[in-house]
Amino acid sequence: MSTLNVMKDKVNLYPLGWLVCLWLITSLTGLAQTNVTVRKPTDLKRTNQPDTVSVQSVKPMSLTFTASTDQRFFFFSDTRNENGRRTPVSVYGIRAGFLFPPHDARPELSGGRSASFKAGLGFYFVNQDINRPGLLPNTSESVTRHLRIATAYYERYLYRKKALEVSLPLELGYGHSRYERHGGTEEEVARGVFIPLGVGVLTAYQFPRIRWFRPLHWFGFNVLGGYRFILKKDVPASQINYTGFYISVGPSFFLENLTADLKYWRKKRKQKK
Repeated sequence: MSTLNVMKDKVNLYPLGWLVCLWLITSLTGLAQTNVTVRKPTDLKRTNQPDTVSVQSVKPMSLTFTASTDQRFFFFSDTRNENGRRTPVSVYGIRAGFLFPPHDARPELSGGRSASFKAGLGFYFVNQDINRPGLLPNTSESVTRHLRIATAYYERYLYRKKALEVSLPLELGYGHSRYERHGGTEEEVARGVFIPLGVGVLTAYQFPRIRWFRPLHWFGFNVLGGYRFILKKDVPASQINYTGFYISVGPSFFLENLTADLKYWRKKRKQKK
């Protein structure tokens, strides 16, 4: 490997280091916080009763299951138009996990939506036609790309009040790729395994709850932006590169709001009996 290539590899690692450091700093914020309140003296005629200082403990609620579809637009380094600009590639998937309640009081997480973070698994797939002959070694024709990616994610909430939430999702995945020649033969020309790492910022908004139509607050929309790094390439000798930015703008479905309403209606029905 030449000195120039080593320098490029070092430069390419700088953004990853900065983003991971930023995520770690924000994730550690709020840990080891104790909510201490001072009770004011009462007006009762009890001269021997001192003012008390007590630690206020908040009992965590149970885990809440959550799931959602996830469509993103990735800007792969190997997918460009005639002018050399990256073009978006649609990636479809689904995520499922649990909302974890905070162990300590966090003022930025209130209003009945006090989950501290979300963690779970995801699955994504891509079917893409690539009109770039020579992208793979020993090939001179266009190919079709098939990607299947399983991910584990950790998403810490920075802000979660009423209808708005802001979080930092961190994803680590295991991907499998397969490349076929165009045409009726569908001859396989390459396959491999790659390891992606993604860091992003997600902002979501849920529609308000209306008394006479509660299902409205099951829905909303989100805006997601981030960067994906490839820790291990699937076909090292090729020009294939999945590193790049990704964005997502679209509707959201809040499964936890649906389950909460089901519990509310079930309880209300029992009270009427």
